[in-house]
Amino acid sequence: MKLNLIALSLLALPALGQADTELDTVVVSATRSERSQADAPVKTEVVTRQEIERTHARTLTQALENIPGLQLREIHGKSGYELSLQGLNSDQVLVLIDGLPISASTGSTVNLSQYLVGEIERIEVIKGAASAQYGSSAMGGVINVITRRTQPGLRGNLDLSVGSYGEQNDAGRALAPGRSSGRAQLAAGNANWRLAAQAEVLDDQGFALDPAGWSRQGDAMRREQYGARLDWLPAAGLQFWLDGSRYLENDTQRYQTYAPPKYIPQQKQEEITRDRWVAGGEWRFAGHGRLSGNWLHEQYDTRSVAQANGALTGDRRARQTLQQASLQLDLPAWYSQLWQVGIDLRRDTLAQLNNGYSELQRSGMAERESHELYLQNDVFLGDWLELVAGLRAQHDSDFGGHAAPKLALKADLLNTAEQRLVGRASWGQGYRVPNLKERYYLFDHSALGYMVLGNPALQPERSNSYQLGLDWHWGTTLAVQANAFYNQIRDLIQVDQDQATVVQGVAQYRYENLANARTAGLELATQWQALPTLALNAAYTYTHTRDEQTGQALTRRPEHIARFGLDWTPRTGSTLSWRTQWQSRELVSSASQAYSPAWSKSDLSFNQQLGRDLTAYAGISNLFNAQRDFSDANDFGPLAGRFVYLGARYQWGAGSTPGKETP
Repeated sequence: MKLNLIALSLLALPALGQADTELDTVVVSATRSERSQADAPVKTEVVTRQEIERTHARTLTQALENIPGLQLREIHGKSGYELSLQGLNSDQVLVLIDGLPISASTGSTVNLSQYLVGEIERIEVIKGAASAQYGSSAMGGVINVITRRTQPGLRGNLDLSVGSYGEQNDAGRALAPGRSSGRAQLAAGNANWRLAAQAEVLDDQGFALDPAGWSRQGDAMRREQYGARLDWLPAAGLQFWLDGSRYLENDTQRYQTYAPPKYIPQQKQEEITRDRWVAGGEWRFAGHGRLSGNWLHEQYDTRSVAQANGALTGDRRARQTLQQASLQLDLPAWYSQLWQVGIDLRRDTLAQLNNGYSELQRSGMAERESHELYLQNDVFLGDWLELVAGLRAQHDSDFGGHAAPKLALKADLLNTAEQRLVGRASWGQGYRVPNLKERYYLFDHSALGYMVLGNPALQPERSNSYQLGLDWHWGTTLAVQANAFYNQIRDLIQVDQDQATVVQGVAQYRYENLANARTAGLELATQWQALPTLALNAAYTYTHTRDEQTGQALTRRPEHIARFGLDWTPRTGSTLSWRTQWQSRELVSSASQAYSPAWSKSDLSFNQQLGRDLTAYAGISNLFNAQRDFSDANDFGPLAGRFVYLGARYQWGAGSTPGKETP
């Protein structure tokens, strides 16, 4: 009976642009097929469009700030942020846009700040090994960004904001603009055709403790993102689409290095272009049946120009390309089972030049191909128990074959009119092939005294992940979640800081398979609708990590992370939101036992609706001005101090109401 209800609900989903339906939040990442969040056999956390607009997030980094257990940290030498999830680093967490990968900026790390959020409908977060569903790099979990779909009719929105870093503004004046942003979107459609286009700009002037000096603690950067999508719906259950986007970034770093007897001003200018094209189609047929396919081509270009005292010291260029073709078949319900089979074909290339000469540790261009086949069966063992079994077989052009299995079990332990208790348990094997940057790229930070060399001899990482959790809901008033996790990692890839070679005063490090490690911990979260106008949420994560060879903790993984949130609606059309993050101290160096101190940060945001289509908003990021000690190289507390901003959002037409978009 339950399988039939799920199949019927899936058929009712407005996934092909039909009228909106009031449904529970629908997620796709848990099983690569649509399920309500409450019924998903793998725990899925969701950042909704309402949350993004309520907190005024501008980048994917900001949108993910309040996910329990997720740590955001700066990418060393870059103007951006990476993540750590359950003690596994960003190299081991796969970031997807509508189920398809996005290029890494450094090593295997995706810079979360290089994706603006204007077209995001929701973000789904899966914790634990998901290689069986998504392949290499999904050892620690998946971040899947789901973009909005166009509805019939005409809609649009315009969003403008401006803010100040106070006395740390680059201009040195507290009332001068420190950062401004703009976003515009227009969409139109009928029963058969849909077209949407959008543009976003984020212009940050940077900030400094001493604006009159040369150095800038916060880089000046301009980020732009443009995109368009065309959908064709020729018949019921049939859809084709073409989606294109361009991301542009111009980043300027200014700092000083000491060359006795004086400091030398340094500047690094980085230009980034990412062009992304996706074409796809989907056919829904009898029952739960669906055949879907996607083709992705992404090109990521960077140019980095370094100067010392105004003289050119380096002109480095790199180009990555990512191509992937995917096909997935979901079979109709059969004997209480939902079968799924799919194939992914992928090709990566990398080229790097410095002053016109190749820097790759091999001639010409590096490339890699992989062919991956996955199979999944969702089995319903009565009305209260569900088992998902999955297996992915991968053949890599450089590393040969590998298989990654996964099992997930969900049980409705209690389901009454007032309460629901759901238990979930899963085990999965992870597998990550070192990418081309880790194997061949040269990360040159000579001006900072070091460089990191790729290592062609690297071997794949492997892992086992165990998750065990309970979700308890008391009507729509109270929800409590608890999840225990344990991850084992083999052949962990890290930069070998103990085997540096010094060449002309520059320390050279190399990627190595250094460690076998484990991470374990507990995640707790609760949401309480205390009053019709007041909602509270809180979360706490404990993470224990160990390098099994040295017995020491892994660096840059805090043991304790806590979050608190409050949303108050004092009157119709007004919302006041508070978000607080707290993080315990974290080990920075196992050799010197240096720690970064604990820190906390609070953000306040306010929205006031001025009529049906216009909303004014304001906010203060880092309300209490908590900022790291920049004289302490081991302090990784908040980078930017207090930031105050104002903005307005105008949206009109069909589908413009937040939360009414198609999944």
